[in-house]
Amino acid sequence: MFNTKDNFVTFKVKAQPNSSKNKIAGIYGDAIKINVKAPAVEGAANKELIKFLSKNFKISKSDISIKGETSKQKYITLPINEKVQEFIKEYS
Repeated sequence: MFNTKDNFVTFKVKAQPNSSKNKIAGIYGDAIKINVKAPAVEGAANKELIKFLSKNFKISKSDISIKGETSKQKYITLPINEKVQEFIKEYS
């Protein structure tokens, strides 16, 4: 589920827009399900997702990349730090 390379990790996310709050909802098939408050309109959910991941993992927003912006299934790449390592252990 997690692909680590050169101090970065890439993983698949199932984004769930229009949720009551931003949270990691658990495993969804081969992806991590993340609920975001913002609607899937004009990139708002992607911005909210990046903001949430940035706060949650204490990573700069500019260090987070998303592939599949217009899809519910996205690939997120983040630099690995202590918080990210804990997340990987929890969901592996």
